[in-house]
Amino acid sequence: MQKKIIVIIGGPGTGKSSIIKGLVAKGYCCYPEISREVTLEAQKRGIEQLFLEDPLLFSQMLLDGRIKQFNDARNEPNQWVFIDRGIPDVVAYLDYIGDDYPAHFIDACNENVYTKIFILPPWEEIYESDSERYENFEQAKKIQEHLTDTYKKYGYDLIEVPKDSIDNRILFILDKI
Repeated sequence: MQKKIIVIIGGPGTGKSSIIKGLVAKGYCCYPEISREVTLEAQKRGIEQLFLEDPLLFSQMLLDGRIKQFNDARNEPNQWVFIDRGIPDVVAYLDYIGDDYPAHFIDACNENVYTKIFILPPWEEIYESDSERYENFEQAKKIQEHLTDTYKKYGYDLIEVPKDSIDNRILFILDKI
C-alpha cells in the first residue's frame, strides 16, 4: 500500500479542526494544527501574539513542526494520514503579511510533497474569533486567497470541500480518497 498524506487547508475558522476531530473519532490517523501550540507556548513566555511580534520566528517554529509532522506521517503504519494544515501554509501566511523569508522555506515546500489537498471555503456562519485567531472574516478571506495561490504554485490540485455538516464533509473527503 502506498502511503497517502492528506492535508486539510483553509483560512481561519473554516472547520478544519472539527473535521480532524471527526476523522479521529472514526479511527483515522490525524495530526492536529500546531500553530495554537506555538502560540500558547509563547504566551507562557510572556509573548501575547508571537506571529504579530516576530512573524519569522513564529513561522520558523511552524515550519519545523510541520516538517516533523510530514516525516512522522511517512513513518506511520496507517495507509492514510490526515494533517490539519501543511508546510505551504507557512509561506502563504508570510506572503499574506508581506514578509520576506529564507529560501529554505521554499525548499521545504518543494521537498515535502503531500498526496492530496482538501480546501475548506470561507464560511461566515461558522467563523469565530478567539484568543489565538485574531483575524476578522475579511482577513480570513484574504488568507484563503493566499493559501489557494500558494498551493497551486507548488503544483497541487485543490479539492474544495462543500459547506455542509461535519459528517457530510468527512464523507466527501473519504469518498475522494
